[in-house]
Amino acid sequence: MMEQDGAGLLRNPKISAVGIQLLSDAIRDQGISIADATWQPPREGLALSLSRIAADRRRINANQQAVQAMIEARPEVVGLTTAHQALGLERRQFLHSGPPISWQNASGPLRGALVGALLLEGEAADADEAWRLCEANEIELLPCHSRGAVGPMAGVISASMSLYEVRDEVNQQVAYSNLNEGLGKVLRMGAYSPEVIDRLRWINSHLAPILSEAFARHGPFDVRALLAQSLQMGDEGHNRNRAGSALFLREMSASIAQCDVSSAEISQVFEFINGNEHFVLNMVMPAAKASADAARNIPGSTMVVAMARNGTEFGIQVSGAGDQWFTAPANTPEGILFPGFSNKDINPDIGDSTIMETYGIGGFAMVCAPAIVRFVGGSVELAHQKTDQMYEITLAENPHLQIASLDFRGTPTGIDVAKVVSTQILPAVNTGMAGKEAGIGQVGAGLVEPPMSCFEQALAAVAESGEST
Repeated sequence: MMEQDGAGLLRNPKISAVGIQLLSDAIRDQGISIADATWQPPREGLALSLSRIAADRRRINANQQAVQAMIEARPEVVGLTTAHQALGLERRQFLHSGPPISWQNASGPLRGALVGALLLEGEAADADEAWRLCEANEIELLPCHSRGAVGPMAGVISASMSLYEVRDEVNQQVAYSNLNEGLGKVLRMGAYSPEVIDRLRWINSHLAPILSEAFARHGPFDVRALLAQSLQMGDEGHNRNRAGSALFLREMSASIAQCDVSSAEISQVFEFINGNEHFVLNMVMPAAKASADAARNIPGSTMVVAMARNGTEFGIQVSGAGDQWFTAPANTPEGILFPGFSNKDINPDIGDSTIMETYGIGGFAMVCAPAIVRFVGGSVELAHQKTDQMYEITLAENPHLQIASLDFRGTPTGIDVAKVVSTQILPAVNTGMAGKEAGIGQVGAGLVEPPMSCFEQALAAVAESGEST
């Protein structure tokens, strides 16, 4: 690319290069600026899968059907329930984030959360007894996604826990999540100290019943509308939820205040929600899951319907491959640490909250939330770059979730594994960082990339399914 001066002469050449470094170095030696593209061709053996996908006549219509189902979903919080009532969880059954995993392979944060859940349920008198139960395989572990639920970070849900019930009447989908505890020493980050258990019991016995009554008074709460507004107020919907939580409190405050409990209890609820900027996250996560689930099991579709991590592995599910998980070792986030912690304290990536990126917000909408870089690291320029890149690997733009700074362009929506593999651009993910050791809790927040091999495996599986039709 060249610029023209006033006399029409070409000045200041701008060159981009793809290829061997020798060419770039030769141009730089002549004093000319050059930008090296980072693109690399897919690894050997994937060309056949890409060609099969390209030739699959089902793909265009299947992907259009999948992404439209997700976009047109209108998830609403309709009330609260418990994991026992809604999901059928029994004693010593626990849901966790990410693809299936055993106690033996579980990370420190997941182990800590399971110990805490046993204490919460009264299945163990102390942490040592809880640990022994786990070591003896006297607990049953199931992925949250396998029961229509999602859980942030460790994602542990036990039978007595209160859950949001989120319904999408457009596609007849329902999804669940537990209630957000706040930051720091919390169960979802692997902490299980007495203060953690006491807070969980207060959530079950006080917060949840009040919210349940408030939703009954208010009626269904439109999560998509909340997200649409919060994105234009500085949130990205995953790691920054300050505007969304404030919007929730504003809309629900009258219904909460009218609940038939003491003013002291009402005050506690207001204080807790107001002091927890991530409070709304556990409502928007099941809303995103209900929306993505509407796009499942469409033959020929290469669209991602779940991304999740269990602290050991990163896994994805793709519409055209049923409920199969495609996994690889989870990467470790990089970002900003809380005081007193170092990089050696960070556990590999963990949590179901990447359902937000699956839905097309979070890291995909970083440009909406430039202030988030002060929490997760990076720069405002990086936030713009990440959102721009995500349009290259997605199938559509969501007209209901718009980005004001991009002239109200819809968020990039519907990750296409074929585009990920062919462009070698990975989904952008904002995330919290849990301490590697059980009991530590949160150590910071940052950015992380999924492993490319998950997308390569999924691409090959959908390509093979096309060959058999």
